[in-house]
Amino acid sequence: MTGTQASPASERSVSPLLEIVNAQIIYDDAVEAVRDVSLSVQEGSVVALLGSNGAGKSTVLKALTGTLHREEGELEKGSIRFAGELLHGLAPEQIVEKGVVLVPEGRKLFINLTVEENLLMGGYLKSSAQVKRLMSMVYDLFPRLVERRRQISGYLSGGEQQMVAVGRALMAEPRLLALDEPSLGLAPMIIDAIYDAIIQLRTEMNMTILLVEQNAMQAMDMADNVYIMENGRIVLDGPAEKLRNNIDVQEYYLGFSEGGERKSYRDVKHYKRRKRWLS
Repeated sequence: MTGTQASPASERSVSPLLEIVNAQIIYDDAVEAVRDVSLSVQEGSVVALLGSNGAGKSTVLKALTGTLHREEGELEKGSIRFAGELLHGLAPEQIVEKGVVLVPEGRKLFINLTVEENLLMGGYLKSSAQVKRLMSMVYDLFPRLVERRRQISGYLSGGEQQMVAVGRALMAEPRLLALDEPSLGLAPMIIDAIYDAIIQLRTEMNMTILLVEQNAMQAMDMADNVYIMENGRIVLDGPAEKLRNNIDVQEYYLGFSEGGERKSYRDVKHYKRRKRWLS
């Protein structure tokens, strides 16, 4: 018998939970912040999007979560699909309902509300039984918040506020949790606690996580795949383990050139070998 034999289910390609294809994002009809960015996130994985300030990382998250319009930004070209559905044109609250929840840079808490009131705001669409279960899960993840639950959020330390911000996002039971610079401005011990919680979410709850960071090496230690942005474009991507051992990545994030000047990715030797970086 001849003909094409169907591949076993285990060998078939699995569609990513999140897929961004050739995204171009413009601010004020004039400034191109992101150009031809494509990335994918498989369900249950952790993907790190790395780069320096101004690289375009946060802009990608804003496009994903429907908040670009607040800063006069627009997805001019390309597409963003989540679970096979186009997100472009949906309101932020509709995107949250579909399962994409953002922990924004700077936390953006309701600083005049208590810790518990902030958490309740994250679960406003949930039933009383769901809220009780989710609140218990957040307090198990961040035990420090139990004793702070009645305190006004604006009086918490930066690390405690970040815990509240992550907890508030978890109250919505996200299918994909997007974290924008979760370690920014925090002490090393607190950063470790935040990252331990992220690892726990992934290992115990199989949560899909898109992590935007400048703390590159720590992010790569926990990520499955990594995308590196510079000047609005993806300049390098691949498995985290491979990129950790990439000499250009090590030099860009950890070292300097022989003259003592930090290199741009346009200076590293592999940059011009990749057609996607020159197109």
